[in-house]
Amino acid sequence: MTATPPLLIATTNAGKIREIRHLLVHWPSLRTLADLPPTPEPEETGATFAENAALKARYYAAYSGLVTVAEDSGLAIDVLGGAPGVHSARYPGATYPDKFRNLYASLAPHPRPWTARYVCAIALVVPASRGSEVPRFECQATVEGEIWPEPRGTHGFGYDPIFYYPDYGRTFGEVADAEKLAVAHRGRAFRLLDEWLTTRAESLR
Repeated sequence: MTATPPLLIATTNAGKIREIRHLLVHWPSLRTLADLPPTPEPEETGATFAENAALKARYYAAYSGLVTVAEDSGLAIDVLGGAPGVHSARYPGATYPDKFRNLYASLAPHPRPWTARYVCAIALVVPASRGSEVPRFECQATVEGEIWPEPRGTHGFGYDPIFYYPDYGRTFGEVADAEKLAVAHRGRAFRLLDEWLTTRAESLR
């Protein structure tokens, strides 16, 4: 393959970066926000994961001058009307164990199973100086599961210890990265992006 231009992955989340590097196998020239001078984060005002992914991709493409991929992802629980949803990272609680306790308090009045899904939306934007701020690529992927009544496992990150995947009979906190990425929302979404990128390296220069 012709040498690929740099691609900015607009996140500082170490867990996400680790997963994405495994998934974008055809795109070795990856940068993250940690490689750039600090800049204020954009306000995530979107009502959906897709809207937030697109606004972050536009913001960081304009800031960096690089082709930029942003994702917005989170947990949607049916009996909570889809919460925490786009507010997953900002759900009340200073740490994830704190967030878990607050979620369980909200879930306690509702009978199990507490069905839920992880959602990941992706947007790729070319800087306006080289094209258009309209995303060149967008997709969204999900994985269905349920909230387990207590955290289990030390793998993964975020809500993984409480997200139970029935086909595995375990939470995502109990499975290795490769097992998780084979079925998880971020794995599914970024594999679609990787396929799209393999035929479009030249167009992104």
